[in-house]
Amino acid sequence: MEFNNLHEVLRSLYDEMMPLSADMAAVAKGVAGLGALFYVAIKVWEALSRAEPIDMYPLLRPFALGLCIMFFPTMVLGTINAVLSPVVQGTHAILENQVLDLNDLQTKKDLLEREAMLRNPENAYLVSDEEFDKKLEELGWSASDLVTMSGMYMERGMYNIEQSVKNWFRELLEILFQAAALVIDTIRTFFLIVLSILGPIAFAISVWDGFQSTLTQWLTRYVSVYLWLPVADLFSSMLAKIQSLIIERDIEMLADPTFIPDTSNTVYVIFMIIGIVGYFTIPTVTGWIIQAGGAGNFTRNVNQTAMKTGNIAGAGAGSAAGNIGGQLLK
Repeated sequence: MEFNNLHEVLRSLYDEMMPLSADMAAVAKGVAGLGALFYVAIKVWEALSRAEPIDMYPLLRPFALGLCIMFFPTMVLGTINAVLSPVVQGTHAILENQVLDLNDLQTKKDLLEREAMLRNPENAYLVSDEEFDKKLEELGWSASDLVTMSGMYMERGMYNIEQSVKNWFRELLEILFQAAALVIDTIRTFFLIVLSILGPIAFAISVWDGFQSTLTQWLTRYVSVYLWLPVADLFSSMLAKIQSLIIERDIEMLADPTFIPDTSNTVYVIFMIIGIVGYFTIPTVTGWIIQAGGAGNFTRNVNQTAMKTGNIAGAGAGSAAGNIGGQLLK
């Protein structure tokens, strides 16, 4: 099974397990109902004890959360996924375009490298069977010719072994690169399934007074984890674009008839290693995109600044009043 099929399996797994969140709605309804009872009772008691009119707007919060819990798969998950899915589709389309361009350029580069090797009479027999047979036919059966023939066989064998080792190492890095992407996608799917199934419980707990931040934290984590895949696609697109630029430069150099290509693929190997390491930084990068600071921290900072400003102003006014009083006494 190919890696693309495994990614499709993970997406199908999420779609099949997402309706399980409705099973948790029954438990969440009880927790939310009890929390709504205490929440409304406390707010009404506070208003009555202070002889103030009851503010109905805050009392609507438990009922709104209750509706979200009752229709959680469609109202909550469906809405969030519908908003974020275009981002996933857009980044995946960018990746596909970059990969297609990279494959075309790689095919063109391989053809030009073979032509460049064939232009060099000293190394043409290493890549072409016809040139190898032609060079053997030019040799005789003297002792020096037999030594040259043996050296040609050894050089050709060493060249084939070297290319086989390079191709094996390259394929190994490509497998590890695809495995790193699959690990990120698997962990992402697991987190999304857990957040989706236990989402109604998080909404129910947020009804209780003092646990309101649970709702924002759940939304933040769900959106952040959901964006792992777009960020991974953008990272892969960046690597593919870099490799495309390198290959385009190599193609320009191969256009020179005197240029001898380097088949070591060192740059390609380096970028594959960078890609493997970079995939595991995706959760950190995604955490920079969305954060749930909320208005609480902002309001608290504004209040602290206002209090400090008021204290400074009060101290200044007191000092000014003292100076004026001193002048009057004099």
